[in-house]
Amino acid sequence: MTEIFKKTVPSVSVSYARNRSSSKANALGMRPMQERAYERRGEQYLLIKSPPASGKSRALMFIALDKLHNQGLKQAIIVVPEKSIGSSFNDEPLSKFGFWTDWRVEPKWNLCNAPGSDNGGKVKSLGAFLESNDQVLVCTHATFRFAVDQFGVEAFDGRLIAVDEFHHVSANPDNKLGLHLGQFIARDRVHIIAMTGSYFRGDAEAVLAPQDESKFDTVTYTYYEQLNGYEYLKQLDIGYFFYSGSYVDDILKVLDPAEKTIIHIPNVNSRESTKDKIREVEHIIEELGEWQGTDPATGFQLVMTPSGRLLRIADLVDDDPAKRDVVSAALKDPAQKNNRDHVDIIVALGMAKEGFDWIWCEHALTVGYRSSLTEIVQIIGRATRDAPGKTRARFTNLIAEPDASEQAVTEAVNDTLKAIAASLLMEQVLAPRFEFKPKHPTNEPAPGFDYGDGGYDPDKCNVGFNHDTGQFQIEIKGLSEPKSDEAARICREDLNEVIATFVQNKTTIERGLFDEELVPEELTQVRMGKIIKERYPDLDEEDQEAVRQHAIAALNLTQQAKQLALGDGGQGNGEPAVNTALIDGVRKFAMDVRELDIDLIDRINPFSEAYAILAKTMSEESLKQVAAAIAAKRTGLTPDEAKELAVRAVKFKKERGRLPSISSTDAWEKRMAEGAAAFVRFKDEGRYD
Repeated sequence: MTEIFKKTVPSVSVSYARNRSSSKANALGMRPMQERAYERRGEQYLLIKSPPASGKSRALMFIALDKLHNQGLKQAIIVVPEKSIGSSFNDEPLSKFGFWTDWRVEPKWNLCNAPGSDNGGKVKSLGAFLESNDQVLVCTHATFRFAVDQFGVEAFDGRLIAVDEFHHVSANPDNKLGLHLGQFIARDRVHIIAMTGSYFRGDAEAVLAPQDESKFDTVTYTYYEQLNGYEYLKQLDIGYFFYSGSYVDDILKVLDPAEKTIIHIPNVNSRESTKDKIREVEHIIEELGEWQGTDPATGFQLVMTPSGRLLRIADLVDDDPAKRDVVSAALKDPAQKNNRDHVDIIVALGMAKEGFDWIWCEHALTVGYRSSLTEIVQIIGRATRDAPGKTRARFTNLIAEPDASEQAVTEAVNDTLKAIAASLLMEQVLAPRFEFKPKHPTNEPAPGFDYGDGGYDPDKCNVGFNHDTGQFQIEIKGLSEPKSDEAARICREDLNEVIATFVQNKTTIERGLFDEELVPEELTQVRMGKIIKERYPDLDEEDQEAVRQHAIAALNLTQQAKQLALGDGGQGNGEPAVNTALIDGVRKFAMDVRELDIDLIDRINPFSEAYAILAKTMSEESLKQVAAAIAAKRTGLTPDEAKELAVRAVKFKKERGRLPSISSTDAWEKRMAEGAAAFVRFKDEGRYD
């Protein structure tokens, strides 16, 4: 047997205060997130961004009931991505906890439980519901799409449409649900509530068209607030680990059998899969100990570890429906919900991601790269439930190292880059919220914010932290402020979406990690600038620049904080320093620099920390291979890049009264001068016609 659990997985570790506020209910029976959403119940279009387990389903019930009883809406239609989630909207005796009425769904109108196809009997039922006097219906995204196709958007006038797991929607013309929602918004005769536990789509597609998105009022409840308000869970670790050979040989280096774990094995079509999923599960079981048979009541595999502990393992990979249904039913048994000893390890392939609730889970271990970031958020959400005695949770992504053949290297490099992008984004999601302010002599301390030992100092850039809301207020010299309401909304609500697009851009991340000649401003100013222009074409230049600065400040401050939170500046063993969280890291970074200004932030490569971690976990040979594979593809300046650099050169001239110099010792000035020269050359060649 393998030597067990010896590897340290490089991770960012975030610690929380555990002030119990997440679980405290008000007089109406609402937890903080639900109360915050309910305050906005009068909005016609409402977007709720909130982590798994924060109580979104119930928040919707409160708002829907108010819209039906007090705002004159005829009916509420709840739309969920898959049938299993429909049960989240079953009857709830809300009045028992202080609300003024109960939530009721007639059994015949919960179409998630109904027989028949999405495009047949269920569409008919939805049509019958629209004609009835009943008030609430629950159906899947698929049923709803077919119903809108059949009855038209007009049939839904005067109703509430609530879309759960909203990240499944996209503004892409091929996404039917996204198209329908655009039509509903254009007609403007319905109310829409959209809910998601993810803060971005996994494929970098916009969820809504910008003109539609701006109509939504957003309620954001952050991971920080959720976890900070827990009673038990106080630490969350996120990391990735590379292996060579077969993953089943290395899995025990990152799997601790003493932790309650969900293992997501790779999709059979992925590089990491051995193509024999049944054998993979058997191999994991063999690695853990000696098989003792199957529990007849639950279908769980019983395994004796070398230390003499009996593990109960739920196998959801087995294709035999009879076996799998027994296991699945045992996992959902309401009588066992609060029994920590019911099961120890769950092995899953496609299940146990959304709408699956196992509060005791301490470790979500995912093998192989997941193409969707939202899928990763959902998987992590399985481990971030609060439960007695559970003080730490972690997420580990086990990824195959690139091997020597050229084809495999290219594919493996792409997977590696995507895994890093996912890790960077999760760090962003877990960090406290940032509010950036330009430094002015007239600035004053904000109530509720702690400015550190010395208090607020009017002569320097201050960093304030609100422990209750988990919000940073950071003063930055030279920061552009958003002028329009829409730009202010983006800076307040959508920075994670902007960062998601940036870190998922292949060229950006390749250069950020492996281009030794990179001038950071090419990423922070040019690349990020281009993404903002494409994403928000209706903003003027000043507002685009303000959004760019806010987004890059949020990303770079989180990354610098991570470096300091890892205790040894990203070098050495990467063990988190004791009781350090990202919060301390942000404050320390801001205090360590003489003056926190936007030029300094622009001069930081956002990927340097990710590279330090990569260098620790990947073999030197593999790292060289990856760098060589990327270097081989690198080309000179493209016409688009030259144009962007020329725009920056014009801005430089306005500010300094001279053009950037090709012989400057400042790397960024020199690069702008090269870009401007290339732009003139390309223009003369007719490349911009």
